[in-house]
Amino acid sequence: MFGVRCSLGIVSNALRHRFQRIESIHIRAGMEIPNNKPLKYALQYINGIGRSRANQVLSELHLENKLAKDLTKRELVDLVDEISKYTVGHELSNCVKKDISRLQAIKCYRGIRHEQGLPCRGQRTKTNARTMKSKQIFVIGNKKAFR
Repeated sequence: MFGVRCSLGIVSNALRHRFQRIESIHIRAGMEIPNNKPLKYALQYINGIGRSRANQVLSELHLENKLAKDLTKRELVDLVDEISKYTVGHELSNCVKKDISRLQAIKCYRGIRHEQGLPCRGQRTKTNARTMKSKQIFVIGNKKAFR
């Protein structure tokens, strides 16, 4: 359920031969929070938890904003239980993918815009939408290849 995972990171280009041990708290599958940051900011490393949700979790658990490495085992278990109440991480990304594929399957306006790679919330496309309207080369078979 939870544990501490260690990884090696290079300190700087000048000291490549030396390594520094960086530890992070592993909460659930694919969710890690850094040890050296306050909880308010460390929780935001989890996909689906932003500023307001992190503040809400901390206030419900009555935790002060201390460093993640200073958590006791009991506080860590409570934190994992509180986070498990919300849809976060891989569950959230799978839910979003499923919603987009449903829109594409029923051929609604938003689904068609997703298929075409265009903005689907009413933004203008004449001068903006550069990220959505990247240069695309259409290959036979309706497959998209990017330059």
